[in-house]
Amino acid sequence: MNSKHPARALAIGLSLALAIGAATPAAFAGMGHEQTVTVGGAPMYPSKNIIQNAMHSKDHTTLVAAVKAAGLVDTLEGKGPFTVFAPTNEAFAALPPGTVDNLLKPENKAQLVKILTYHVVPGRYTSAWLASEAAKNGGWVSLKTVEGDSIMVGKDDMGGWEVKDDKGDVAHITIPDVMQSNGVIFVIDKVLMP
Repeated sequence: MNSKHPARALAIGLSLALAIGAATPAAFAGMGHEQTVTVGGAPMYPSKNIIQNAMHSKDHTTLVAAVKAAGLVDTLEGKGPFTVFAPTNEAFAALPPGTVDNLLKPENKAQLVKILTYHVVPGRYTSAWLASEAAKNGGWVSLKTVEGDSIMVGKDDMGGWEVKDDKGDVAHITIPDVMQSNGVIFVIDKVLMP
């Protein structure tokens, strides 16, 4: 500070303090104060991609292992955007005994890829968009998956969302709108089958 002009030095100091104080909220907004959703005991950060977030969910360890075995990690870390209907470990455990172990074998990679890509839709769809489109289409929305077949998404009798696969089996969305840097995840309670 300039001791010859204490009033001027004080004014400069106050101006600097005010400028720093005014910048602080904006600075903090970009420093990890993201609105997260907790999935499987872990926060899901909108600034991270689908794989980065899914790896931390203790409810999706089977899905992550399957994605790795299928060689889909690079795809789901990519630009996207993707909407992923992500079955929980319990959903995989509900499959007939031995199904998951069998699917994870290298010789069954093509079948595993088919099942996993049936859970992925190109684009970023939120429950608000789904609700809007369902209202225009008799309560249901048809979404074409990366696998090539379609799934149907609509409201269930309890007011929640459900997903129907080609066989007519139903999964319920237990956590909607988990935003990712390259898409969105909907946690579901059943494995869909093409």
